[in-house]
Amino acid sequence: MELTMCCPTLFGLEGIVADELRFGGKLAEVRAENGRVLFEGDENTLAWANLNLRCAERVLIRLGEFPAKSFDALFEGVRALPWEQFIPRDGAFPVKGYCLNAALHSVPDCQKIVKKAVVNRLGAHYGQTWFEESGARYQIQFSIMNDVAALYLDTSGVGLHKRGYRANSNAAPLRETLAAAMVKLARWRGREPLMDPFCGSGTIAIEAAMIAQRRAPGLLRRFDAEKWVTLDGAAWRQAREDALGMNDGSARFDIVGSDLDPACVELSMENARKAGVSGTVFFERADALQRDYNRAGVLFANPPYGERLLDVQTAEKLYADLGRRLEKSPVKQYILSSDPLFERCFGRKADKRRKLYNGMIKCELHMYFKHAPRLSANSGKQAHTETVKK
Repeated sequence: MELTMCCPTLFGLEGIVADELRFGGKLAEVRAENGRVLFEGDENTLAWANLNLRCAERVLIRLGEFPAKSFDALFEGVRALPWEQFIPRDGAFPVKGYCLNAALHSVPDCQKIVKKAVVNRLGAHYGQTWFEESGARYQIQFSIMNDVAALYLDTSGVGLHKRGYRANSNAAPLRETLAAAMVKLARWRGREPLMDPFCGSGTIAIEAAMIAQRRAPGLLRRFDAEKWVTLDGAAWRQAREDALGMNDGSARFDIVGSDLDPACVELSMENARKAGVSGTVFFERADALQRDYNRAGVLFANPPYGERLLDVQTAEKLYADLGRRLEKSPVKQYILSSDPLFERCFGRKADKRRKLYNGMIKCELHMYFKHAPRLSANSGKQAHTETVKK
């Protein structure tokens, strides 16, 4: 069955997901748009994408798109779509979605209209007016943007960032998809030592280990579409066999995570064990400002932002102290922060920056891979003023 699929992404990760599909999935027709990536394929592509995409949030099947300036137009457009190709007579089909810059702005009312239209279509096909919805879940999603409605079926269920290894986390967890994206942006493949001096629940180190071992991120979990009787179950079995065949669990890499909080260290060790990478990731209790940074390698850091942990002044002092500590270090540095004054506090302008979102928090990944002198307090202030003026 040929399908049009859509992967929602965190803003800033669209290009990375598109590359995962082009090179990992060997797909030619991939289109990256704001907050999503569209592509074509069959059941095998769908199963592969759910199991192997590291930076996408979900895999959706797009059933159709049409103008919807009124409830009547929404009803008729939804009813015209081939829901019976996917949803059996006992399937559960809850509806959720959102409206943005549209004449139809009431989400609850749109949910009711979509549900009514799908029931109408399925009722005509199956010859029944009531659906118990006691079977597998076929989650319907809709978006209405600028008076255009798009309808989807969610094949993933729980979001793809839920790998299955992090049942618990610290107070300000980094989303797994974003952690994997940071590692991919650095093009780290295990050839250099990796350290994370603010490991929290261990997400960056664990995602790096999974990338280096070529371990599919979805191996520990299940997906809604695996239960769909209208899709070929053999595609899922083959995708899992292929993923297991690619995994090199015996490979060892130099990956070290540390945190000042012993509870975080213990949590990171447990998460690494659940993820199946405890043999190549080492966690220890250490102060990030006292670590030895004199050997070459790659440093990833998601220090406190001053939004959910610490206050802004304390966070900015931490950035300044860390910048002085890393001033002459040969290690390449990839530091995520939401503070617009980060570079001034850290003491150096980044060689490259990438705008990313950690959930709803707007951040920048500051990348340092060249050796440059520290900024003075005045030059940092001037650089920030120039940025604001632009």
